[in-house]
Amino acid sequence: MIYIYFSITFAPMQHLTEDLQVRWLKLRIKLKEQFGIKPDMDGILLLIGVQEFGAGPQQFTKEQKQDLMHIAVCTVLSPSGYYILEGHDEESWPHFKQLLPLPDIFMKDQENFLKDHILLYFQQQNFI
Repeated sequence: MIYIYFSITFAPMQHLTEDLQVRWLKLRIKLKEQFGIKPDMDGILLLIGVQEFGAGPQQFTKEQKQDLMHIAVCTVLSPSGYYILEGHDEESWPHFKQLLPLPDIFMKDQENFLKDHILLYFQQQNFI
C-alpha cells in the first residue's frame, strides 16, 4: 500500500519538474534566437538585471555584474513577496528590502525555484 501512495505522489512531482525543464529550455532557445547565444542561469539573471537597471548596453565591472544579478533575483522573487523595491540611489541603481526569508530547500530545488520565478518574469514581460 505504501508503494502505491509513493508512486501516485511521485509521478506528478516528476511531471512538474520535467515541465519546468521543458519550459526553461524553450526560454533559453528563444533567448538564443533573440540575442545569438543560449544563456545559462547566470546569463539570464544578468540579462534581467540589465533590463531592470534600465541603463542600456554598456560595459559593467565584475562587481556591477554581481549587483545586476542580485537585482534580477530580487526582481523575479518580488511577485512572491520575498522582496520589495525600496527605490533607486543617485546612480539609478535599484535597492530592495527583503520581506520574507528564502525557503530552506536543497540546492537543486533552489535552482528550480529560481527557474520558475524567472519564467514567470518573462511571462509577465510578454516574452514567452
